Amino acid sequence: MARYDVVVIGAGLGGLAAGSILARAGRKVLVIERSNSVGGAASSYKSGDLFVEGSLHETSDPNDPRDPKHSALLRAGVLDAVKWIPGGGFYQARGGPLSEPFAMPDNFGAARRALTDRFPESRGGIDSVLHDMERLASAADIDVIPESDRSLSLSQKFAHVFGANEAVKCALAANLSYYHDDPATLSWPFFAMSQGGFFLSGGRYVQGGSQRLSSALARAVRTAGGEVVIRRVVTAIALDAQGSASGVTHSAKDGSDIQTVESPVIVSNAAPDVLASLLPADAARRLNDSFAQQKPSISLFALTLGLSKPPREFGVTGYSTQLLPPWMTRLDDYAQAAGLMAGEPADRMPPFAIVDYAAIDSGVPAPPYVLSIFGPDRLSNWDGSDLDLYRDRRVRWQDAIARYLDRFYPGLAGAVTTASFNTALSVRQYLNAPGGAVYGFAPAPHVPPRSPRTAAPGIYLSSAYAGFGGYTGVIQSAGACADMILSES
Repeated sequence: MARYDVVVIGAGLGGLAAGSILARAGRKVLVIERSNSVGGAASSYKSGDLFVEGSLHETSDPNDPRDPKHSALLRAGVLDAVKWIPGGGFYQARGGPLSEPFAMPDNFGAARRALTDRFPESRGGIDSVLHDMERLASAADIDVIPESDRSLSLSQKFAHVFGANEAVKCALAANLSYYHDDPATLSWPFFAMSQGGFFLSGGRYVQGGSQRLSSALARAVRTAGGEVVIRRVVTAIALDAQGSASGVTHSAKDGSDIQTVESPVIVSNAAPDVLASLLPADAARRLNDSFAQQKPSISLFALTLGLSKPPREFGVTGYSTQLLPPWMTRLDDYAQAAGLMAGEPADRMPPFAIVDYAAIDSGVPAPPYVLSIFGPDRLSNWDGSDLDLYRDRRVRWQDAIARYLDRFYPGLAGAVTTASFNTALSVRQYLNAPGGAVYGFAPAPHVPPRSPRTAAPGIYLSSAYAGFGGYTGVIQSAGACADMILSES
């Protein structure tokens, strides 16, 4: 029977990053992935001629030593393995209560100037909010947050600072779907740290697509002597007499070729619910009980359009645009968006994050010119029991979104030559994520501390579920997971 120092379940970004750090530290590592390729959410692929980015279109710059990803990616050996391309600003926000589009820079000084120029009546509040963001983003540590702030939601914080000025609230948080779908249940400190991270170091995209980062991490594992196997499914985790991890059983995707390996350390890139299903009943109950207070994060839809012409020819003016719908007159209205796709498409559209890869040196092949549209979604919006009905309704939403965008960018709908539409159901199926969650657990106020350590000795988490979601949170959790294992083993 083969023996390893560490077995990693899942070759998503967190599992690969932890695996590469551990392998480079001299541990014998095996990474097991059920899909046909590595990366999980950090994947990009071709659908016919269309380039599709799985999820990433912007993250903070890991080359900045203050960025939480910097240390982990440096130790994983991949910081310089990909190119991190500037987005040329944070985003443009338009629609909703904003009478005119607002361009948000991606550094604190320029953001403060742009906001105070546009909203001079809120100068004091803008200074206060950005000061708090900079302080929290620089520390990147939840422990530095005053106890009085930890229970605040984004909605409460903004109401206290800005009162009824909904335009400045929406300008500051137009990209809400990067984190959550309801400002009333989004932790203010988490938003401040995460949003502040972009202002601290600037927005970046992995040139050529996020798959390049995932593939670089897999190569780093192998170069350090570890193994990464795909199309293999972990079917059980074995525990010893003391209840500690002792190994895993895995098979081919069709259930054949069953193999068992020994390992005293298991790292899970999978959701805790999935991890529990692999454990004996008592251990599974303890694990599930330990996460009982945590709720899954939001889900997202992702529509990728292939256009015959660059999006700028239709008026798309930058890399990232946050398009708020006309019915959204308050930031708190954002909470209504996630349920809109439960019905047939109508005039009431959700807020969109729109990404034009041709606006920067993205390395994304064209033509067709790729325009990605993301927005909040729920698994309950989609019934997958009849796949023909599901596909038909998805096409109706796809066409309706293209027509809606044509109102703001005339001619765009007629330039669509191909498209790919992934819903919350797609997320659930591909990532095996409960509820179609894209960010692990929801970043709500009052959440208990999160850690890579689990209730099962020898079993750790290296994913969004071990901290706060998003690419920065996942990689930061991977570094913390690897450090914990190296210090304890």
